[in-house]
Amino acid sequence: MASIKNGNKKPGSINVKNLKGNSSNSSSRSSTPAPLTPKTPAEEGLDFFGGAVKAGEEPIRVYELRLGADGGPSKDLEYVRLPPAYTPYILRVSIEAGTPASKNERISERTLPQDFSKPIQIDLPIAQAGAYKYWIEYEEGSGVRTKGHTGYFNIDPVLKLKARSPILDSESLAVLPPGKGAVVQDNYVDLPLDGLSILTVVSKWMGPLDEWKAHFAEAKERGYTMLHYPPLQERGESDSPYSIRSQVKYDPALFVGGKLDAESSGRHKVEEVLKLAKEEYGLLSLTDVVLNHTANDSPWLVEHPEAGFSPANTPHLTPALELDTAILDFSASLESKDLPTLLESEDDLTIVMDAFEKTVRDLTSGSTTSSTRAMSRPGAAKTSRTSRLRNSRRSDTLRADPNALAEAWGRVVDVLNVPLYEEWEDDTRTAIEHVKNRIKYTRLDQHGPKMGEISKSSPLVEPYFTRLAPTAEADPLLYSVANNGWIWAADPLQNFALLPSKAYLRREYMTSYVESLAHTFDGFRIDNCHSTPLEVGTHMLDAARVIRPDLYICAELFTGDENMDTAINSLIRESFNGWDPKEYSRLLYRHGLGKPIGSMDGACMVSKEEIQSPTGKGPVRQAVVIPVNGSLPHALLYDLTHDNESALDKRSAEDTLSTGALVAFSFCATGSVKGFDDIYPKLLNLVHEKRKYELSGLDGETCGIAKVKRVLNELHLEMVLGGFEEGHVHQENDYIILHRVQPKSLKGYLVVAHTAFQKGSKDRGHITPIQLRKTRAKYILGASIEIPSYEIPKDEKVLRGLASKLVDIPPVNIQRKSDDAGAYSEIVVPDYFPPGSIMVFETQIEDFDADLEDFCKNGAYEAMKDLSLVDLNVVLHRADVEERDATANVYGAYDVPGSGKLVYCGLEGWMHPLRHVMRYNDLGHPLCAHLREGSWALDYVHQRLSSQVETFPKLAKPADWLKERCERVKKSVPNFMRPKYFALIISEAYKAARQAVVEQCSDFVVSGHSFIQDLALTAVQMHGLVKSASLDPEVVTPSLAAGLPHFTTGWARCWGRDVFISLRGLFLTTGNYEDAKKHILAFSTTLKHGLIPNLLDSVRAPRYNSRDSPWWMLQNIQDYTIKRRFPKDDTWVPWNDPRAYSETSTIAEIIQEGIKFREYNAGPNLDMQMKSEGFDIEITTDWETGFTLGGSKTNCGTWMDKMGESTKAGTKGVPGTPRDGAPVEIIGLLKSTLRWVDELVQKGKFPFQGVQAKIGGQERLVTYKSGLISFKPNFEKQLLHASEDASTSSTQSSSTVRGIYKDVYGSGSDHQWADYQFRCNFPIAMTVAPELFVPEHALGALKLADKVLRAPLGMRTLDPIDMHIAKGLNYHNGPEWGWPLGYFLRAYLHFDLLAGQGKTNPQETLHHLHTVLLTSRRYIQNDPWRGLPELTNENGGYCNDSCRTQAWSGSTLLDFLEDVHQLQARK
Repeated sequence: MASIKNGNKKPGSINVKNLKGNSSNSSSRSSTPAPLTPKTPAEEGLDFFGGAVKAGEEPIRVYELRLGADGGPSKDLEYVRLPPAYTPYILRVSIEAGTPASKNERISERTLPQDFSKPIQIDLPIAQAGAYKYWIEYEEGSGVRTKGHTGYFNIDPVLKLKARSPILDSESLAVLPPGKGAVVQDNYVDLPLDGLSILTVVSKWMGPLDEWKAHFAEAKERGYTMLHYPPLQERGESDSPYSIRSQVKYDPALFVGGKLDAESSGRHKVEEVLKLAKEEYGLLSLTDVVLNHTANDSPWLVEHPEAGFSPANTPHLTPALELDTAILDFSASLESKDLPTLLESEDDLTIVMDAFEKTVRDLTSGSTTSSTRAMSRPGAAKTSRTSRLRNSRRSDTLRADPNALAEAWGRVVDVLNVPLYEEWEDDTRTAIEHVKNRIKYTRLDQHGPKMGEISKSSPLVEPYFTRLAPTAEADPLLYSVANNGWIWAADPLQNFALLPSKAYLRREYMTSYVESLAHTFDGFRIDNCHSTPLEVGTHMLDAARVIRPDLYICAELFTGDENMDTAINSLIRESFNGWDPKEYSRLLYRHGLGKPIGSMDGACMVSKEEIQSPTGKGPVRQAVVIPVNGSLPHALLYDLTHDNESALDKRSAEDTLSTGALVAFSFCATGSVKGFDDIYPKLLNLVHEKRKYELSGLDGETCGIAKVKRVLNELHLEMVLGGFEEGHVHQENDYIILHRVQPKSLKGYLVVAHTAFQKGSKDRGHITPIQLRKTRAKYILGASIEIPSYEIPKDEKVLRGLASKLVDIPPVNIQRKSDDAGAYSEIVVPDYFPPGSIMVFETQIEDFDADLEDFCKNGAYEAMKDLSLVDLNVVLHRADVEERDATANVYGAYDVPGSGKLVYCGLEGWMHPLRHVMRYNDLGHPLCAHLREGSWALDYVHQRLSSQVETFPKLAKPADWLKERCERVKKSVPNFMRPKYFALIISEAYKAARQAVVEQCSDFVVSGHSFIQDLALTAVQMHGLVKSASLDPEVVTPSLAAGLPHFTTGWARCWGRDVFISLRGLFLTTGNYEDAKKHILAFSTTLKHGLIPNLLDSVRAPRYNSRDSPWWMLQNIQDYTIKRRFPKDDTWVPWNDPRAYSETSTIAEIIQEGIKFREYNAGPNLDMQMKSEGFDIEITTDWETGFTLGGSKTNCGTWMDKMGESTKAGTKGVPGTPRDGAPVEIIGLLKSTLRWVDELVQKGKFPFQGVQAKIGGQERLVTYKSGLISFKPNFEKQLLHASEDASTSSTQSSSTVRGIYKDVYGSGSDHQWADYQFRCNFPIAMTVAPELFVPEHALGALKLADKVLRAPLGMRTLDPIDMHIAKGLNYHNGPEWGWPLGYFLRAYLHFDLLAGQGKTNPQETLHHLHTVLLTSRRYIQNDPWRGLPELTNENGGYCNDSCRTQAWSGSTLLDFLEDVHQLQARK
């Protein structure tokens, strides 16, 4: 059983049963708030999918997540973010049939299909937010359970917000004043996470709850949609909101009089005020959840000291306690030691640190009390360096002169401990350095807190431990608890707080705290989450989501690695991490771009289908299928967070305006802190600050940028709700331009921001005029900010910002211009535009063609459906050489600048780059740049078809369809939108053309998976019409190319052997019987000497040098009459001689002819490499065995036909693999033919009984039946290499393998060892004549081949340990050829079903063989030629001399897959 498992314990694993909901154990406690809705979203999802389809219902969205062979996602799919389930939708998990992960009977408690014809698809209904971890478990061949690598998907919560009216006047674009613009409405809208504009407000600076309405009003008027509250719980003695004294009570200061009823937690009053904020002001609520620390004066800590880290439960903290105690004692003793207590200079710091360093180093010679006590504790593996060394020198058992011996042993131990001493020294230096740096910051630095005198109550550095001891006698190791800190860049997947240590707060207590917050607030910010163990965080968040399923969760960086932060909705990102305009623009692009303008995935990658209910109950629905891409964690981009230095300190106060504008224009959640808009000059101290916020509103000298921020925030909300998801970021010098566009309407907004990273400058800087192609722009607003003084306001009661003034920038003159590329609007930044200034514009594409996208999508199938397969070869494929041949060199493959020539002239050529561009919106690709530069590609795609209508009349329709759309795109869209519409046109045409191909194929292809259809498309690649090659010498006809790009035209295109190895797969399995017949007829007419040509050469000058070709043809042939190109004798006549085609033969007569001749026109003109004797061809029969023998050491008549070429090396005219004698595959093909002919004889359909032969000097009839009888015993006897014999003892023999079948029977006397070479040809004989083999022997040899010869994309042509491997003539002596793989798979399937595991478990066999095909699957999907190569170098390495796609490489895999199809049909 395979399962998709959920890393969360709640709400449950991804299982249909779990859609009924799941509650935590803690939720049953009486103190736990009840869930907020009567039905869970999961239950509502069940109702939806089970209910009837409503009138006007939109198609269901199906997000398809395609997993790899092991059931895990690819690297870029490891984390997937899914949208909120406003309407339930489906997550489809797809696994290719035949992959290891599919080898199961059940997955997610559903039965898996096992017919290997389609991908396995698990449709998961999605109706509830949550973060999920998943993996696939499956069984390996040994039955061992294997877990694939994990992935994560995170479903956004459904947030609802009161709608707001527009901020701009629809006609004039004037900003509407408060009360008229951005007015809160009565109805709610769904709020995507990108629409959040969050403002952090600290409650103790807001006053009691009854004063909060004014703060709500101000936040709403400034355009915020959510308020973030640092913890509102009762604070500890430090008075920091993050130091919580009681997690279950709200701070008394929130209530009137600073008091809280004894029986009340204050929760209901807080909920009332937050409800007011939501309903009247449209403000959602977010609070911090603090999971990993509590105030040091929390009363329950004394009762439960085990809740914190202490030396008692974490013994390795013992040395830290020693050092911490020493720091406190040292701090208390400064005055008595006459050391400075108030540091006023670096010199004071140096004096103190010198004394402190001596104190630290003296710890090594001090008392061992606490350390040695810790050493005695169970599990105390790590103690202080000093105690470890001291204990290593004990010598209690010494008798004679114990002191001397102890000292001697001590010196030995000292030597052994040198590495430990060095480590101690390094630790000590580091500790002293860090203490010094911390003191410098807290006591001396200009921007530090200036903490004043050093004393025991205010020590050198903050104490690492809180001492909780209730009595003087209490164990300090138990009651000394580590204070708050963090493990920077820690891996939360590694729990450093495992049981029995209860290192973190009690789970039940903290779970109740989290559940209560979930009932009250719309969202959580996880504080210090980078040091919260994943298990703790997961448990708490799951408990919270039971109460509020659509809880929003954000956090600072969880792990130090953004790819691991998968359990939260948004990661906080900070604008001030950008140290200059270039880096800041990179952050904006990465986190706030959305998609690039002109993105293609939404238009080009979506498909439609009908879908069954994923719950098993309910009607069929229409669906749109959307491929899932991997995601970055969603960003919550802050202009400034509440715990970072101010804009004045980080950049400049003026940068507040430019940064605020750029953040607001980002397509992500945005955040700010109360005080940023008001231009607070300094970071406020959460612990010591006691003043209250000033309510500065939208006007006045201390409201900063609030008036403009109102407009920017409201536009941010409107753009997100309106789907302005596409953007463009441009940085030039100190300027950043951010443009947002709605992809359907092409309406947009543009902000020009002059950043102010440096203080003091008023210079305009330099930026080139902004050109907006085919776009009109309207000015909305512009502003700069003047700050007369940076002096910090002095007010003991109120927090105020710097006095400032927003200066309106007058509307700029937007000029209309044009050039060779067309019309454009030009925006020139005015002369007065100091750093910090911004301008905002509305944009709209001119003459927007609202119907263009639909127009480009429609009609493609109607244009393609009537095309023949040869027409579709032109539309889809045609290599460069083919196109030039067919069009008299008018057209060739398109050359994309910066990328190179496309491999095909047709649609498939464009689709290779576009597949990547469309899926990932890679608008930086050279093809997109080329399309922006001009419309040449748009012209090419239809003009090349129009030019060939005379030859291919049916091409008129697709040519017209393409032209209409390309011309309309050229006319109506700006250049930057051309890539999108070009991709849309090409992809729609491609899908329609591909559909037209598949619809003309057999049921095997139509019902098959994508790999079968990809292979079937190779038949269309290879079969086309060129002028220089034909099946008829007088008329140009389509013909089958052997491979692309090398075998495309002229004499090199059509090869007899290649045609008939490929014919079954490319034509017969796909249902193209007519073209199969034409090729059989064409080659049969050229029969001569009992052979068909190896090189057809348009039937004009065929060459007969292939003794295996006729046997391959006879595997494909049918019983019908054939016209002959040559007379029945050996006379050569020209193709246009009257005697040509003057005689006819039946197939029976063809089979009867013998083979003995010298090639016509023998000599260098025919073959410049071959020796003279190599042109002599003779084939005889060994009547004792029934085998046919032929060839010699000077020619090579089988497919392993490499002829040596080097005079210097002595290989000229020497075949690399002569294979003279009886090659094993020809024996099999002969046996197959005899069996077939004998069957015809028995049915009375064949006029001959056998052949006349001279045997032992006597003429006699050898019947086909008798030939069959002699084959089987002789085959295993002569071909099975099962034991040592004389031949294999030759020093030239490389064969050490037993249990193989010989490659040849009867090699020449000087190379008999060649018989015993382990090659890839014997599976061919097994496939065509399986009756020759003992099944057990056959399977044994195949398993050896599986281990030794099988390669990633084919079969090795020689055993790698053979001494003849790669010795110059290595074309067939080692390289890995594609086409034998199909025969190996077919043979393995046959014999394993007879004698192997498949006999009892055929699924096991099928899984293994489909696993073999995984590399081929990936190759054909990713290679630009969309085929399988002729051959590869070692382990599938690229071979430059190979055809990139070869007819027979794809053909034989189709043969195998069709065998599987037939097998399953019989089942």
